[in-house]
Amino acid sequence: MSECFSLAIGVGTQNTAGDWLEVYYPQPLLNPEEELVKVISDQLGYSGGNQAIELAAGQCAALAEALNAGGFADAAALVTSLQGGSRPLVVTVLATDEAPVSTPEAYLKLHLLSHRLVKPHGVVLAGIFPLLPNVAWTNQGAIDINELPQRQLDARLQGQALNVLSVDKFPCMTDYVVPSGVRIANTARVRLGAYVGEGTTVMHEGFINFNAGTAGTSMVEGRISAGVFVGKGSDLGGGCSTMGTLSGGGNIVISIGEGCLIGANAGIGIPLGDRCTIEAGLYITAGIKVALLDDADNLVEVVKARDLANQTDLLFRRNSQTGSIECKTNKSAIQLNEILHAHN
Repeated sequence: MSECFSLAIGVGTQNTAGDWLEVYYPQPLLNPEEELVKVISDQLGYSGGNQAIELAAGQCAALAEALNAGGFADAAALVTSLQGGSRPLVVTVLATDEAPVSTPEAYLKLHLLSHRLVKPHGVVLAGIFPLLPNVAWTNQGAIDINELPQRQLDARLQGQALNVLSVDKFPCMTDYVVPSGVRIANTARVRLGAYVGEGTTVMHEGFINFNAGTAGTSMVEGRISAGVFVGKGSDLGGGCSTMGTLSGGGNIVISIGEGCLIGANAGIGIPLGDRCTIEAGLYITAGIKVALLDDADNLVEVVKARDLANQTDLLFRRNSQTGSIECKTNKSAIQLNEILHAHN
């Protein structure tokens, strides 16, 4: 077998028609060993390409035995533990990193991100939305929207509580994986597919979308939109926002460098380099006019904010007398609180 991009053994939920609603992969692998892929191929008839193979009842024991014989004890133990439940099992193999074509493939790619095996923009997610059914996420698991009324009635007749926690295409990340060294005050605000770096704190109003996140040691009290990646040591103040490619940023990839501060209720629509600061309440969009100032606060020229994209050591502020937006070299960049970044 040739080199494989990813492989995972999972357990999921299907509706009554047999359509996948979600899949949980406890131990997804990036670039799995060639021999492991061969064992899967021999046992399950995998012949290459990207494929999600649902396991029949009689295949689990044989697969576990073959994995043990091949020296893959962890994978064998996983298959053995998963087959003890009533949920359907699936083995998903991605020979190459191409756009997913099935729900199990889509969920594997989201797992790769949240397990920190790939970073945002490090995996192809084109066309993922139609593959993620809108699901009622409940205390009894994922439920098809069309089947929810009957399930609610059944629960009441049995004296059970069926709580609908959300109705969404994306589940809560921590229902699938809790990365090491993080604090998340409100787990519902971090979606599966988020990349939450070591040392990150996400406060109650912080939000991280899929294919977005932090490299580490960040305090997130604002919104990290889809596609946005925040460098180490950067903080997002309360109520601030980042413009992702899904929310009006077009094809501009928004990112934040290291050691930056986005002030409370501020926002960005351009990528920032390292050690940049956005004044509280100031939203910088790509087309906004910015007055560049020298060290003596004299006007040098007026440019569009997009011309300052990815530059370092910038301080963006609003002139309190004229209302104009100004930018200065931020050579005395703020020193972020080391205590906040050393607790995990």
